[in-house]
Amino acid sequence: MAKKKNNLFEKFANWATAATGSSAAFVIAITTIVVWLITGPVFNYSDTWQLIINTGTTIITFLMVFLIQKTQNKDSKAIHLKLNELLASHQGASNRMVDIENLTEVELDQLHKFYVRLSALAEQEDDLTCTHSIDAADENHQTKQTGFKSKPHYQHAFKNRSKQSK
Repeated sequence: MAKKKNNLFEKFANWATAATGSSAAFVIAITTIVVWLITGPVFNYSDTWQLIINTGTTIITFLMVFLIQKTQNKDSKAIHLKLNELLASHQGASNRMVDIENLTEVELDQLHKFYVRLSALAEQEDDLTCTHSIDAADENHQTKQTGFKSKPHYQHAFKNRSKQSK
């Protein structure tokens, strides 16, 4: 693996993500709110007293949105690369699935419909390890149906399906 070269922002983002996601950060946030509430009577619940908490939380929220987005982008990219590696390395997987995150919403919906259909085909199988690729699902299913017609459970399933369609 290549030597890691993190820039200053990358190092800060990683540190801040770990720090803000910790139990200590939550305790600090709760403590801040409690201190602010306790100081309310001291400042007669003034507009300035309220403005302090509003401004502080707004600034922190604004900065955290970008930090969270950066972290999610990095994690998402890493997950996509890992999944792409699995797809590329598996002989039966369709390489057309690599980089599908660039498809439109309509194209993703069409692909989802295909997998719903593929799931229905898989439910007809008696072998849990039986798989189909996106490119060969119908062909594999037809081959299996014709190749296994001699098995009694397939004959029975085929007869039941024929009766149901009438």
